[in-house]
Formats: sequence, C-alpha cells, structure tokens
Amino acid sequence: MRNFQPLDHAQVNKETDTIQLVHTESDNEPTLAMRREGIYVTISASFGPLEIALRPRYEDLIRTLGRLQAVDGLHTTRQVGTAQAYLAMGLSAGGELLLRPTIVADATGHMSLNLEVSAEARKVLYEWLNVPMS
Repeated sequence: MRNFQPLDHAQVNKETDTIQLVHTESDNEPTLAMRREGIYVTISASFGPLEIALRPRYEDLIRTLGRLQAVDGLHTTRQVGTAQAYLAMGLSAGGELLLRPTIVADATGHMSLNLEVSAEARKVLYEWLNVPMS
C-alpha cells in the first residue's frame, strides 16, 4: 500500500519563476519545487535530506497533466521521463493530483516519493504551468 504525503499549499515566486508545493501543517514534510528552464521543467522533490531531481520536457509534462482522468483502482495512469527517471501522475476522484517522482536503479528496485497535491494547490500549479484544461 502506498502512503501518499499531502501537499496542500502552492507558493509562486515571481522573481525566480519557481513554484513550491508544501504541507502547511509541518516543516518536516515533503516539498516539491519546480522551475521552467527553456524546453524543460526542473523538479526537485525532497523529504528531509532525500531529494529526487527530474528534468522532463515542458511540452510532455503539460500535455500529460491536461489529459489526466481519475481511474478507480489506479493511483497513477501516466508518466513523463525515461525508463530510469520519471514522474508518474494520476488524479484521485476528489481532484487531488497524485505524483510519484521515481528513480529506477535496475530491475531489482527503485526509489519514489508518493505525493498528493490538493485540488486547490493543483489549480495554482496548473495556472503556473499553463496547463490547458479540457
């Protein structure tokens, strides 16, 4: 069973053109930060001293986010990246965005963070990324 950690607040820094998603109840919770860099989006998902850093293509990310649908029984239905490093994504029935930044070692294992972005924070994230809403 996956243990998704909530991220319920989105903070945009217009000076650095970054967005940070955090949990408002605690400073010791995971953080997701993103920044647009040309045709890429840099993503830093951290929990304490552990960080997973990804750099998917912007167009791939927004296209995938724009097409997400909630599917009963599945946490994540789409992913962007490569077979070795990817961001798996899904939507819950309540509108929360489920994110699993993952680094794959080989066939014997992987490392992931399981993050749940609230519907309100997801709206801010989609606006910041300019995700087309269908």
